[in-house]
Amino acid sequence: MGRKSVRAKEKKQKRQEERAAMAAVCAKVQAANQLGDPLGAFPAFKKFDRNGLNLSIECCRVSHLDEKTIDWAFELTKTNMQLLYEQSEWGWKEREKREELTDERAWYLIARDELAAPVALVHFRFDVECGDEVLYCYEVQLETRVRRKGVGKFLVQILQLMANSTQMKKVVLTVFKHNHGAYQFFRDALQFEIDETSPSVSGCCSDDCTYEILSRRTKFGDTPHSHTGHCAGCCH
Repeated sequence: MGRKSVRAKEKKQKRQEERAAMAAVCAKVQAANQLGDPLGAFPAFKKFDRNGLNLSIECCRVSHLDEKTIDWAFELTKTNMQLLYEQSEWGWKEREKREELTDERAWYLIARDELAAPVALVHFRFDVECGDEVLYCYEVQLETRVRRKGVGKFLVQILQLMANSTQMKKVVLTVFKHNHGAYQFFRDALQFEIDETSPSVSGCCSDDCTYEILSRRTKFGDTPHSHTGHCAGCCH
């Protein structure tokens, strides 16, 4: 068999493995959410009532969000993140960010105040990274008035609970090194570690790379694994 035939066969096998891995993830998520409410098993986490706030928490697919809430999510993300993106090698790409936020695979945690106005969000997805079934956190965004009151930590704790309930191996996220507050928040307050796919560990990017990939393993992710599945690495 020639090289081209071997490579074609390897690529086909890899695609099949990727599809099988994602199918397994979808099956686990569907089984865990068979009642239609991902937070149904965690009623205590549907409310945040402390530090002068009284918030309700909902979890849903992006397809269940109204256009007004989606527009709010994009504008809040832009307000909080545009400058940080412009200071990185990625740059701020408005169209791509909106497409990312509205991708059909997107899930959201939305915190609302007493008047049902949204004040905080988490955008996440269930995915496969380097052979690991993961819950990937894309955004944690809070309005100024609810910051430094424990809301962000509360929402990320919900992610950890959902990652465990769906048997994901870990919660993963990307953070800019120059976003010092967020970096310290995830590393110190939430005990995230630098992931093995991060540029500073994997060596797949230059030393001046402006971001790290962080992760925190669930109770299902303690055993060693081999990277036989799709690995997007840090360059995505």
